[in-house]
Amino acid sequence: MSEPHILITGASKGIGYQTALELSKRGCMVSAVARSADRLEELESNSPDQIKAYPADLSKPEQIADLCVKVSSRGPVDVVIHNAAGFISKRFEELTDDDWYELIEINLMASVRLYRNILPHMKPESHLVTVGSMGGYMGSAKFGGLSAYSTTKGALTTLSECLAVELKDRGISSNCLCLGAVQTEMFEMAFPEQQAPVSSADMGNFIADFAINGQKLFNGKVLPVALRDP
Repeated sequence: MSEPHILITGASKGIGYQTALELSKRGCMVSAVARSADRLEELESNSPDQIKAYPADLSKPEQIADLCVKVSSRGPVDVVIHNAAGFISKRFEELTDDDWYELIEINLMASVRLYRNILPHMKPESHLVTVGSMGGYMGSAKFGGLSAYSTTKGALTTLSECLAVELKDRGISSNCLCLGAVQTEMFEMAFPEQQAPVSSADMGNFIADFAINGQKLFNGKVLPVALRDP
């Protein structure tokens, strides 16, 4: 059996970086995507035989289309881990229309475009893994300043469920992991005085395993991944 080909976005730091590293250790062929070319080159240098860097800005539709063509040149894709996200921390009454449009574009529409463009290059029995947030998980605790972020992340949970239905006849599974507190740059921005109970390396290990094996037990599921709320 050939090594799985896994496309992961948001791979230049934090959870995405650690997930890509873990996948390479497991022998996967990793196509790593992020805006930061320098950080991606550093990631690639850890395992140049397994990891290939693809710098791209997912807020630009033309770059997404070009990215998917380049990635598919390595072969069909077995797993997509869509981890990239935008973040704004502002009180609701301070959020402008441009703030809302920015996060809708980055967190929702970039996901729609990425999936639409990569699906023709995915194998049957492959797996779409959307990395969501407990902030967008129905019934979880919500926090001031995160309404735009949480709302757009919540939209991804519904998108993931819908894709599971639409792609069932192609044998492609779709699941959403709603992550709780993980020690990342984004968490430090949102909660500067708190320490998360989970490291990005530990979460990367979990996501790597779920990406490879989760579709065997789950499809169309929105799964909270948290030790506490959030």
